[in-house]
Amino acid sequence: MRSTNPIAALFARSPFKPMQEHMAVVNACVSHVPHLFEALISADAAALEQAKNAIFEKESEADGIKNQVRIHLPRSLFLPVDRRDLLEILAVQDAIADTAQDIAGLLMQRQMTVPEDMQADLRTLVRRCADACEQANAIIGELDELVETGFRGPEATRVEAMVQELNRIETETDDLGMALARALFQHEDSMSPVSVMFWYRLIHWIGNLADYAEKVGDRLLLLIAR
Repeated sequence: MRSTNPIAALFARSPFKPMQEHMAVVNACVSHVPHLFEALISADAAALEQAKNAIFEKESEADGIKNQVRIHLPRSLFLPVDRRDLLEILAVQDAIADTAQDIAGLLMQRQMTVPEDMQADLRTLVRRCADACEQANAIIGELDELVETGFRGPEATRVEAMVQELNRIETETDDLGMALARALFQHEDSMSPVSVMFWYRLIHWIGNLADYAEKVGDRLLLLIAR
């Protein structure tokens, strides 16, 4: 009897396809984060709720794929990839979606307003962190091609260049995060200490989206290096 499990069907074609499917859903999850902050800046409670629901839905979908990958990933692969390496990449991918969910949850649990002089920098930081996740998704999209070419040749060179671009984006988000933190510092006297603490936490979590995305690329580079 043919299996109706879509993840099992993916494994039947390639053990790497579910990894790519997971990262694609993670990226879809993060794609709603900019909408979340646009709603926050606009003080649009309905749009904020809608973006939060979309993030939670995609994070749950990613969790389901992650669990299926862990269950179905063969104990030994007749391929130049260690199972533990794939599971490490999967864990980092999942951390991206978890962070997006944490951000959305915090914004729903605590009413926060964005000072006008922080809005432009916040938008830029969020967008560039989402760009980092998009780049990580594109890199993982090359995983099956890398396996077919034995992690060598022009394909490996191309992926290395893609990871370098991801590293550049992540460095940019570090700078943006520090600039936003400095802007927040200017409001410390007018904000409650609790609000300041939550804002610092939020800025840190936004930056983590790019940090985890960079780790996805770095772990794939390790496979090429081996």
